[in-house]
Amino acid sequence: MTIRITFGPDKQLPPVIQSPLPPMTEHILTPATEIAGNGRVRKSNVSSIDKDKDKDKVVEILNELESFIGLVVVKRLIRDLQAFVEIQKRRIQEKLIAEPLVLHMIFRGNPGTGKTTVARLVGRLFKEMGVLQKGHVIECERADLVGEYIGHTAQKTRDQIKKALGGVLFIDEAYSLARGGEKDFGKEAIDALVKAMEDNKDNLVLILAGYSQEMDWFLQTNPGLRSRFPIHIDFPDYTLDELLAIGKLMFTTRQYELTPEAEEALRFHLRILLNSHRYAGNARLVRNLVEKTVRKQAVRLYRKPSSSREELIQILPVDIDLDNL
Repeated sequence: MTIRITFGPDKQLPPVIQSPLPPMTEHILTPATEIAGNGRVRKSNVSSIDKDKDKDKVVEILNELESFIGLVVVKRLIRDLQAFVEIQKRRIQEKLIAEPLVLHMIFRGNPGTGKTTVARLVGRLFKEMGVLQKGHVIECERADLVGEYIGHTAQKTRDQIKKALGGVLFIDEAYSLARGGEKDFGKEAIDALVKAMEDNKDNLVLILAGYSQEMDWFLQTNPGLRSRFPIHIDFPDYTLDELLAIGKLMFTTRQYELTPEAEEALRFHLRILLNSHRYAGNARLVRNLVEKTVRKQAVRLYRKPSSSREELIQILPVDIDLDNL
């Protein structure tokens, strides 16, 4: 029996959970000591102390998720998934039928919008919930999967899958696997991934990520893939206020402090970025701007024979500019 969690186009609505009813003539209960769903729930003989520790770690990870700036819809969807998995575990404890979990995902969004960061958090979350054995994330792209001759691609892809067993295989710019046409070795990689999803459905979560339009095209060119990835999460670009908050946080973690004038200068430059750069609404550009600002402050202070603690901490408007960013 396969369960599907579908996130519709209206992000304000909860995901639709669809599952066929079990046959009336076969009412098979899954013992609490056995696996839940696709073999992703730990045995019930775990001590209460260990269970409490796991719950504490889950809460800690979810709190970390909430600390991320922006990503409101993403946070809600991840919490929905966490709740669904937890309820399946409770059903097992009550000797009710447990639904298999299909947790392969599509992450769509521009660069620097948090896709990789959330994938790593998902791996850790699923480990603590008993969904995955290890929860580690193997990050790869086309070059890590596609070989140079017949047979090479399948082996390279299997190698990456083997590394990811017990955790998450995260493939960035996954649409590039289909860009070479029918004779391209990328199709061989896709076939190997599909087979791995079936062979290792108890011990692997596959996340395909990339630009929104390109990922939509990718799924259209491979109709069989869409049904295998029931969870689609869109990562929106950050707003001006969110980018400013990210920048201030980056300065704070580096033990720098913006003067009020410098904060206004940062907002001014970020607004220019948003209006001039196609992918400006992402955290990577902010990080580049922060690092460039820190270097420029260092050059300014180096010209002086000495610097006070306050000077070493303060970022001034003159330190912030977009040249060569």
